[in-house]
Amino acid sequence: MATDLASGLVDGKGIGMNPGSGTGKIDLARNFIPEIVNKIHMIAACGTGMGALACMLKDLGYEVTGSDHKVYPPMSDFLQSRGVSLFEGFDRANLDPATDLVIVGNAVFRHNPEAVVTMEQEIPFCSMPQALNHFAARGKKIILVTGTHGKTTTSSLMAHVLNEAGLDPSFMIGGILKNFNSNYRIGNGDYMVIEGDEYDTAFFDKGPKFMHYHPDFTIMTGVEFDHADIFRDLDHVREVFTNFVKGLAPESLTIAWNDDKNLDGILTHTASRVERYGHGLADWECVDCLVEQGKSVFRVKDTGGKILRLESPLMGDHNLMNTLAVIAVARHINIPEDTLARAVLSFSGIKRRQEVRGVKNGITVMDDFAHHPTAVRETLRAVRPFYSQGRIIAVFEPRTNSSMRKVFQEAYPQVFDNADLVCVRRPSAIEKVPVEQRLSPEKMVMDICERGISAYLFDDTDTLVDFLLKTGERGDLMLIMSNGGFDNIHKKVLERL
Repeated sequence: MATDLASGLVDGKGIGMNPGSGTGKIDLARNFIPEIVNKIHMIAACGTGMGALACMLKDLGYEVTGSDHKVYPPMSDFLQSRGVSLFEGFDRANLDPATDLVIVGNAVFRHNPEAVVTMEQEIPFCSMPQALNHFAARGKKIILVTGTHGKTTTSSLMAHVLNEAGLDPSFMIGGILKNFNSNYRIGNGDYMVIEGDEYDTAFFDKGPKFMHYHPDFTIMTGVEFDHADIFRDLDHVREVFTNFVKGLAPESLTIAWNDDKNLDGILTHTASRVERYGHGLADWECVDCLVEQGKSVFRVKDTGGKILRLESPLMGDHNLMNTLAVIAVARHINIPEDTLARAVLSFSGIKRRQEVRGVKNGITVMDDFAHHPTAVRETLRAVRPFYSQGRIIAVFEPRTNSSMRKVFQEAYPQVFDNADLVCVRRPSAIEKVPVEQRLSPEKMVMDICERGISAYLFDDTDTLVDFLLKTGERGDLMLIMSNGGFDNIHKKVLERL
C-alpha cells in the first residue's frame, strides 16, 4: 500500500466491478466497529463467507442489507429468506444514511461506488474477518483450521464432533455441512470453529484473513503453492504462513501435518506448543486403514501410545489425515472416546466434497471441489478403492486463477493416473489470465494421453455432456471436479442418463 502519512489516507488496491466516481482514498481512521451498531450494509454480500456472515448478523438481531454484482439463487434466495435485503449491482443509493457500519468483501475494488460513498460520508467500515471476530468470535475459544488443502472438511468435521459432544459450538466454514445444512452456526458453547483462509482480506488490508484470528487451537493441514493471482511463488506462501505462526500465543496448541517439509520450516518460528499428526513418527499416528463395507476403518495411536479404533464414511488418505487432526483436538478438550467414535462415523460430509449427486442406470455422478493438482490426485486416489468394479471417468474444469495458469502445466498430467478416462473442459474465463501466463489445455490433454490414459478436450459443456452420455457404462463413476457450478453439468448428465 502507498500511504500518505500527512493525511492518514491509503491508496488501496483491489478487485471489483464498476469503478464509479471518487478518489479511491481510504481513511484508515474509519476502519473500526462502533460501540453502538444497529444497521449494517455489506458490499459483495453473496459470496459464501459474506453470505454466512450476513445471516449470522441477522440472527444476532441486526438490520442487514447487502449488494452484489450478480444476485442469483441459491444464495440470493437463502439471504432473502433470512431477512437480508439485497440490491442487484453496486450503487451509491444502496447505502442508507442511517447505516452504522459497512462490511467490505475482499472482491470489492477501492473505486466501487459504495466504497466511495462510505468514505465520503465517513461511515465506519471493516473487513469480513474483523466483523466475524467482533460479532461472533468474541469471548469464544477459537479452533482455526488453516492450510492449502482440506480446510473445509477438517473444520466441518471438527464442528460436528463438538456438536455431537454437546458443546454447542459456533462455526463459520466455506462449505455447506450436511449435518447442519448450513455453513455457519451461532452456538452458546465456548468453542468456535473457523476455516482460516490465506487469501487477502480486503482492498484496504492485503494481509491474509487468518491473521485476524487469535486461536486457542490451530490445525495446519499443509502448505503448497496456490492462489497464483496473489502469491508470487511458494516462498511467498511460506512467508505468509510463517508470519501467521509467529503471532500464535505460547499457550495455544498447534496440530500440524507431519509429512510436510514446508511446515517443518514454518513451525520453527512459532512459540506455540506443537504436536504433529501423520502415518508414522508423529504425536498422533494412523496405524492402519482398511476399506470395509463402504467405510474407512482405521486405528489411531495417541500421544500416550493408546490405540483408538474408528470408522468413517470419508474416502481417502487425505480425509484420514483430516480426521486425525480433529481427533487430536477433540482429545485435548476431553471429548470421550465413545462420543468421538460416534461423531466421526455419523459425519455426513460437505456439499461439493465427494458428494454423490445421483446414481442412474448404474452410473454414479459425483461432485468434488478439487482443482489444485494435489487435490485432484488425492481425490482420484481416494475414490478408487470404493469404486473398484467400474471405470473412473475424471471430468475436470480448470477454473481458478491458479488452475488456468501454466504454473501447473507440468503438474496436471501426472495427477490423473488413477482415472481410466479424462475429460477436460476448456477454461471458459481464461481471458482473465495474461496470454503469456495461460495454461495450454491442448498440451495438458496430450501429456495425459502420453501417460497411457485416454483424454479428451471439450470446448463447451454441452458437447462434454453428450460425450459422457455416449461413453458411460454401468458401474462407472463420473467424478466431476471444479470449484464452480460447471454449467450445472451434474444435473444435465443425471437428467439424460
